[in-house]
Amino acid sequence: MRHLSTLAAAALLGAAPASAQDNAMLPQITVTGEGQVEAAPDMATMTLGVTTEARTAAAALSDNSTQLAQVLARLRAAGVAERDLQTTGLSLNPNWQAPSEGGTPRITGYVASNMLTVRLRDLEAMGGVLDAAIGDGANTFNGLSFGLSDPAPAMAEARRLAVADAIARATLLTEAAGLTLGPVLSISEGGVRAQPGPMFRMEAVADAPVPVAGGAVATQASVTIVFGLGE
Repeated sequence: MRHLSTLAAAALLGAAPASAQDNAMLPQITVTGEGQVEAAPDMATMTLGVTTEARTAAAALSDNSTQLAQVLARLRAAGVAERDLQTTGLSLNPNWQAPSEGGTPRITGYVASNMLTVRLRDLEAMGGVLDAAIGDGANTFNGLSFGLSDPAPAMAEARRLAVADAIARATLLTEAAGLTLGPVLSISEGGVRAQPGPMFRMEAVADAPVPVAGGAVATQASVTIVFGLGE
């Protein structure tokens, strides 16, 4: 007989890679593992800006530009690099006032707003920088977040921990069931994300009018692994 069956050929040639259909017929266990790495942040991002109001649109925008220029000058003097300063919102809107007893609403002035996203790489100076910016005209503050300038090492470690967690869970479950854990059939990543963690490092910036706590940045990863099973 000149032609061999697939199974006979595999037996003669050695262990051939199993197809997806073959794998689907094997006893399997699917486990999701999770890993988390916490690290002290080395940078912060804050959003602040200037909001001004005047009777005319030109006056509101002019006052806004003057105050924002002062804020930018103070941020640069504090060591914030140009690449870490970005305008993220500029608006000019009429201020409408409704009459007390009917009638038509009228414009009583204009409101100009200019927002900046500022990245700070010197956390020791952050409280002082924030206080100085507000003192020089910034009157709108929309939040502060901490992060890692290079998140790649934390992401890689979180992935390794997630895989180890999945293997440990699968081993525990199979041993409890009296089975043997087989080879890995597939791995899929559920995602990697970084988020501010609990405030483990609760220290205020030295000599800063505005106290700031950096806490820890948590990088989380999850993986789903399908294992074969043996008796």
